[in-house]
Amino acid sequence: MAQQTFQEISASDFFYRNRDIAGFTNPTRAIFATIRELVENSLDAAETIKVLPDVYVRLSFAKVGNQESQVFKLRVEDNGAGILPKHIPSAFGQVLYGSKYTLKQQRGTFGLGGKMAILYGQITTHQPAHVTSSTGTAKIYSFKLMMDIQKNRPIILDRRVSTNKGQWRGTIVEFCLEGDYLRAKPKVLEYFKQTAMVNPYANLTFVDPKGRLYKFTRGTTSMPDPPKETEPHPYGVDVELLQRLIQVTPYKNMLEFLKNEFHRVGEITAQKFLAFSNLSPRKNPKRLSHAELVSLMQNLKKFEKFLPPDSSCLSPLGEDLLKAGILKELKPEFLVVHQRKPSTYAGHPFIIETAIAYGGEIPKKNNFVIYRFANKIPLLYDEASDVSYRVINSMNWSRYKVTQDMPIAIVVHICSTKVPYKTVGKEFIADRPEVRREIANELRGVARKLQHFLSRRAHVNKEKKKFSVFIKYLPKIAQFSTDLAGKEKIPDIEKLLKSVRKFGIE
Repeated sequence: MAQQTFQEISASDFFYRNRDIAGFTNPTRAIFATIRELVENSLDAAETIKVLPDVYVRLSFAKVGNQESQVFKLRVEDNGAGILPKHIPSAFGQVLYGSKYTLKQQRGTFGLGGKMAILYGQITTHQPAHVTSSTGTAKIYSFKLMMDIQKNRPIILDRRVSTNKGQWRGTIVEFCLEGDYLRAKPKVLEYFKQTAMVNPYANLTFVDPKGRLYKFTRGTTSMPDPPKETEPHPYGVDVELLQRLIQVTPYKNMLEFLKNEFHRVGEITAQKFLAFSNLSPRKNPKRLSHAELVSLMQNLKKFEKFLPPDSSCLSPLGEDLLKAGILKELKPEFLVVHQRKPSTYAGHPFIIETAIAYGGEIPKKNNFVIYRFANKIPLLYDEASDVSYRVINSMNWSRYKVTQDMPIAIVVHICSTKVPYKTVGKEFIADRPEVRREIANELRGVARKLQHFLSRRAHVNKEKKKFSVFIKYLPKIAQFSTDLAGKEKIPDIEKLLKSVRKFGIE
C-alpha cells in the first residue's frame, strides 16, 4: 500500500497552482483581469486621499526570448496616495498582503488581484516587475521585484532612490505578461467605458498595442466622500472573530468591550444585552470560557435591540454622480436614478443604487442592456449567474409597458463593506435574499417612472398622429365651407392650429 505524502504550500504557491479561481483562466481573461485589478487599485489609491483620479494604462508588444506575438508589456500609472518604501516589496510581491483587510467599502476585497497579475506575468514570461512610487515627499523609490512563489516572499533585485523635484505623488507598475489582446479587446474597452460610467470624476487613458488612444474624460469634479473604517456589527460576528477581538482588546470588562469593539453599541444597549445574556458588566472578556464564548456569540445574533449598521463605512456614488456618469457615456433620451436606504445582510451594511435609461446611444437588442457594478467595479463576466440578472428576468415587464426589444439599459450598483461575491474573481454577486429583495424593490420603483414616461410618450405620439390628420385637412375643410356658404373670406383657423402646435406639430 502506497504511503501518502503530506506537505505544506504557501499562499502564492496555492494561487500559482489554482490561478483560474482568481480569474486568470486563459490568456484572454488574463489580459482583462490584469488591467482591471491594477486600475481598481489606482482608483482606490486616489479616492483614499480624495484626489480626482488620473489613471494611465499602456499595453505594448514586448519581445521576451523567442516569443513575440503573445507577450505584452503593461504600464499602469496613477496619481494616488503612493506607497511607503517599506511596504512596496510586500505589497507587490507577497500574496495576501495589503491594505484591503479593514472593515470599510473598497474595490479590492481579498488583497489578491494586483499580486495575482504580477504572479501571472512572472510565471508566463519569467520577467521581474518594476514598481515606482512616492507619497509626495522628497524621494521617489523604484524597485525591481520578483516573487519567491514557494515562500510567498518578495525578491528585491534592485532598489533605487531618486529626488522628487516635481513633488510627484502616485504609483507606476510595469511588467510583462502573456496574453491574447485581440480577443480581450472588446471586454477591455467595455471595461473602461463602464468604469468611466461609474466613476464619472476620473480621467482614464488607455493606449493599446497598436498605439490607438482611448481617452475617457471626467464629466464632473464632484467626488463621493471616502468611506470610514468601522467596527464589526454584533450580528456579523462568529466565535473566531470574537476570539480575535478579545485577544487584542485593551478593555478589562465586558461593558467597555462591547461599547468600543462593536459597531453602534452604546452603554444602554450594552447593559441591556449583558442582562439578556446573564453576563456581569465587570467580567473580564479574556476570562471567558469556551462555552461562554459560544453562548456570547449566539446571544449576539439573538438580541433584537441592536441598532442596524449605519452607512458611514460606505461610499455610494449618489444619484447625481450616477446620473452624470450615465449621461456622459450613454446620452439617453430618458433617465431615472434612485438610491435605496442602507440595508444589511449578516450584519454587513449595503446600499443598492439603480437606474433605467431609455433611447439615446443605447442599442436595440432582443434583451435589455444590463450594467452591473459592485463597489464601483464593472462586472462583465458570468452575467446569467448574477442576482441582478435573475431579478430583472423574473420581473413582469409588460405591466410597466416595457418590451425586451426597447433600447433600455438597466444599471444596478451594490456597495458594501463585504460584497457577497460568489468567486474570488469578483465576477458576479451571490443570490442573498436580503440583496435580492432590495434590488427587486428598487427596480420596481424606477420601472414605474419609466412606465409613466412611456405612457406619456405614447399619448403624445397618438395625439400627434391624430392632429397630423386634422392639420392636413383643416384648411381644405375651411375652404370648402367658405365656398359652400357663398363667402369670400376663409375663416381664421389659427386658434385651432395653436392647440395643435403645443404637441410639436407644425
